[in-house]
Amino acid sequence: MNEQALLGLADDELVLGWRDSEWTGIAPLLEEDVAFSSIAQNEIGHARAVYELLAGPDGNADALAFDRNPDEYRCAPLVELHLLEWAHTIARRWLYEVADEIRITALMDDSDPAVAGLAAKIDREEAYHRMHAEMWHERLRDEPRFQKAVEELWPYALGVLPAELRGALVSRVGLSEVEAIERGTHTDELAPLWEEMTMVRRSAPAGAQW
Repeated sequence: MNEQALLGLADDELVLGWRDSEWTGIAPLLEEDVAFSSIAQNEIGHARAVYELLAGPDGNADALAFDRNPDEYRCAPLVELHLLEWAHTIARRWLYEVADEIRITALMDDSDPAVAGLAAKIDREEAYHRMHAEMWHERLRDEPRFQKAVEELWPYALGVLPAELRGALVSRVGLSEVEAIERGTHTDELAPLWEEMTMVRRSAPAGAQW
């Protein structure tokens, strides 16, 4: 089990879940309010499951999720971006889901049965996310604004995956490989999001019971 890779997965899902939730109430269609809220909940639920696996039976998944400093998170820069323009949001949604499917498929073959089993469970639950992303990709793929958004986010998307899995993403998306914006660096947009995510937990005394 590569703990850093799993931590990256959990952090990606947590941060993207929060970003997706920002569309609740302002999406261009009522159905998308519901869809993005549902997807956000699922992503955060997947994050929690991975944090629990990493924390172990005696650990604290909430502490792992919220008690680190922003520079300790392993999320990819793609998920940190504060996107409130529909073309870029759907471009990220689609690129992330393609990359995530490649990553989850690899984890399903992990030598640790706990990791492989959790990956298989997440894979089944991600089916709706992929259908949603592909539906919007099919709808917008010929729109210049969407094409431009995909091109702008492409270096970020490559950074979601380790180098050995990027060839599969290149084949699926159909763009040339470029220099990736790597995991381990952070955008300026993570710190304000971290402040929001951890505000309530930081306001309570250590060990408070909810």
